[in-house]
Amino acid sequence: MPTENPAQQPLAVELAKLHGFSINALRSRWRALFRGDPPPAFGPDLLRRSIAQKLQENAYGKLSSAAQRELNCVVAALAKNPTTRLELPRRIKAGAVLVRGWKGKSYRVIVRDEGFEYEGRAYKSLSEIARVITGTRWNGPRFFGLRPAEPSSKSSNPTVSSREVGHGL
Repeated sequence: MPTENPAQQPLAVELAKLHGFSINALRSRWRALFRGDPPPAFGPDLLRRSIAQKLQENAYGKLSSAAQRELNCVVAALAKNPTTRLELPRRIKAGAVLVRGWKGKSYRVIVRDEGFEYEGRAYKSLSEIARVITGTRWNGPRFFGLRPAEPSSKSSNPTVSSREVGHGL
């Protein structure tokens, strides 16, 4: 069983204490953390949650602006259509190997920090590599199975090895 980081213990204690705070104590704690009055409509539960988030941000840091933008997009998509199926982009790390079967042959592409490598040559995009392999224009991420095919697409299904790609996601 992993041991708890000693630096996390004061935060855990402080978070646990919030449950016993009265509304007046929660508002006072809010003022100390946010340097202003809490919204009048915030009840004890929302005050506790907001204070807990702020304490954790202070201890561990905030989300990156890129992560916050992605979350904002997800929230906007769900607000627009609550039953929508979200497609989140994959992030593939350098060193991952993409494998694609095409016309009976297997093709391997290595993800690099600055682009991709195919047959020992550097490429800026997967679309360039897909064009080299097929001789026609393709959406590279779709060709290599990183994006779903269009519903009307009749293209062959890509074969992407999860063993090889999985370690780099």
